[in-house]
Amino acid sequence: MQYDPKVTKNPLFTIGQVVRHRFFPFRGVVFDVDAEFSNSEEWWESIPAEIRPAKEQPFYHLFAENEDSSYEAYVSQQNLVADDSDEPVNHPDVGELFGQLDKGLYELKAIPRH
Repeated sequence: MQYDPKVTKNPLFTIGQVVRHRFFPFRGVVFDVDAEFSNSEEWWESIPAEIRPAKEQPFYHLFAENEDSSYEAYVSQQNLVADDSDEPVNHPDVGELFGQLDKGLYELKAIPRH
């Protein structure tokens, strides 16, 4: 399978948005965004070459879930699509950062600063 989507440097997703992976059966809520790849070379090379994403694009940190578990995921923009199910993400950390879910977007809670 060859996958070569148009890669853009402009973020398409926002913190609090629910997204799903284009190829793999998981979804999650964005809790952080890197302007471009910021993980280990070993991690990047562990991705099969035919679906390995370009590094020069936003990468998203997700509170993710699949049908078996919840975890944190790091996913390139080219491998994500918006999730329009309006179903909540069942990850234990979602409630720490986010409030209500409305039309695929979680409300970000105010974070106290010292």
